[in-house]
Amino acid sequence: MSDPQRSDDDLAKAWHTLSVRYHRLECDLDRALQSSHEISNSEFEVLELLAAADNAKMRMSELAGLVHLSQSALSRLVAGLEKDGLVERSMCAGDRRSVFTELTAEGRNRYDSAKPVQRAILRAEADGCTSGSLCGATELDTPAATSH
Repeated sequence: MSDPQRSDDDLAKAWHTLSVRYHRLECDLDRALQSSHEISNSEFEVLELLAAADNAKMRMSELAGLVHLSQSALSRLVAGLEKDGLVERSMCAGDRRSVFTELTAEGRNRYDSAKPVQRAILRAEADGCTSGSLCGATELDTPAATSH
């Protein structure tokens, strides 16, 4: 059920605010991570997912479901991380069609050193907000918006 007090224009304005904030934050993260650790925000996200995974290893298909990249873009990104020695890819012994991506020691080091930079930017963004979540997120937080 939608909120009768909220017009479609209000929702569109809230979406625009959230979208602008997200893209600005994404650019800030990319710039800071690239200059300090020579990785993009998307690369950081992949390293973070692998760092949190059991044995720092995931199937590419599982990884693809967690990142906001196309399958081909993820493959190119992982190939670049592999070239830089941050991850290794290997075939799954039980299913030769599946490929595992595993965080290397160098990848873990890069992630660990980049994490405070990423968290500081997120903290600065969150501290600048008046709500308890990242700015703009609660503006769309209605039962209709969260039921999808």
